[in-house]
Amino acid sequence: MLPQEFIRQKRDGKPLDPAEIKAFIAGFEGERVTEGQVAAFAMAVFFNGLERQETVALTEAMRDSGDVLDWSGIDRPIVDKHSTGGVGDNVSLMLAPIVAACGGAVPMISGRGLGHTGGTLDKMESIPGYSVTPDNALFRKVTEEIGCAIIGQTGRLAPADKRFYGIRDVTATVESIPLITASILSKKLAAGLQGLVLDVKSGSGAFMGTEGEARALAQSLVAVSNGAGLKTTALLTGMDESLASDAGNAVEVRNAVRFLTGAHRDPRLREVTLALAAEMLALVGLASDPSDGLRKAGAALDDGRAADIFGRMVHALGGPADFVERMDEHLPRADLVRPIEADVAGTVAGVDTRALGLAVVALGGGRTRPQDAVDHAVGLAGLAGLGATLEKGEPFCTVHARDEEGFRRAEEFVRRAYTFGQAPGPRPAVIDRFEG
Repeated sequence: MLPQEFIRQKRDGKPLDPAEIKAFIAGFEGERVTEGQVAAFAMAVFFNGLERQETVALTEAMRDSGDVLDWSGIDRPIVDKHSTGGVGDNVSLMLAPIVAACGGAVPMISGRGLGHTGGTLDKMESIPGYSVTPDNALFRKVTEEIGCAIIGQTGRLAPADKRFYGIRDVTATVESIPLITASILSKKLAAGLQGLVLDVKSGSGAFMGTEGEARALAQSLVAVSNGAGLKTTALLTGMDESLASDAGNAVEVRNAVRFLTGAHRDPRLREVTLALAAEMLALVGLASDPSDGLRKAGAALDDGRAADIFGRMVHALGGPADFVERMDEHLPRADLVRPIEADVAGTVAGVDTRALGLAVVALGGGRTRPQDAVDHAVGLAGLAGLGATLEKGEPFCTVHARDEEGFRRAEEFVRRAYTFGQAPGPRPAVIDRFEG
């Protein structure tokens, strides 16, 4: 396999042999293929795409560049979910313990915040003592005994993807559905799963700009993952407003605990969380179908089993033993907590959800550079949803900030995000479903 001829073939729109794709990625790992050649290949794919079997081969090659986890000996089906990212998307914190309470094992390997979207790891690190980097023995022990563990990616899972993504990021080749597909799935295949459910977001707060692009990505992910031997389904969900009524790190953890204990459950968040849980349970045989899965997941949430498992997981990974019962004593709090009030009476007709995510970043709750530290205490709470009717002077968001300057920056983003006018028509939280 000559790298330049391999690149020429894709540049000219010709099909690639799967064995050559695997040799190209192996050559990249072995320094026989240069970063410049990878950049040229990425640009050729950006313009000419990949067929399904080519994408499968690329995904498998990046999976095989590092470790593949082995869960043999665990008497639970291994299942996980992946979200393409959103604002107020704290689903993982409730979903993993719900599925664990129903008999699944969820080794949830998550990421940090990216752009305007929050990251599950940043949220979990709001909990004092919680370790997102346990050793493999503890990760396996918690997953086996409790049923779920939410941690970060190790350097040995799909390392080729990390290097490949770094090149794509600086060569304007990120927005390629085959390359996005291979990047997401290489890490999930390396996790040794028996089933995977994907939450593909569409709307003003999603990475995919249109519903058509989101659908194309969902279809690609499901086809390639099943083609690589991993049973997978996907849900297309709405991101035209914050999924939870809170956005940030500690504020979303607080929202998740209140959800698990039944103190407060945002309706759209409940719909998406239980729909994903139902898919996960049905996919690995813990439910006869998604309808049965929905019933079982709802029962595990309502009878307190999921809340108990979340508390046990937090403690097993270094957090406080009484976190669920006394979270307000453990979670960090911002110095300034102040509402933003409506200037006029009206109905929320539109929300620029991306602007809400950027408000959290402006507060310090997200990153503008990978090396930036995150302020876990700051964020937005009590966000009014689409269709909410407000009186003049009524709060439609409460800002958790460190100081006046931070509050003013966030207020500017939030006020710009909201449009008041005629009530919008109903928008489903779960838009569509895809299966292999």
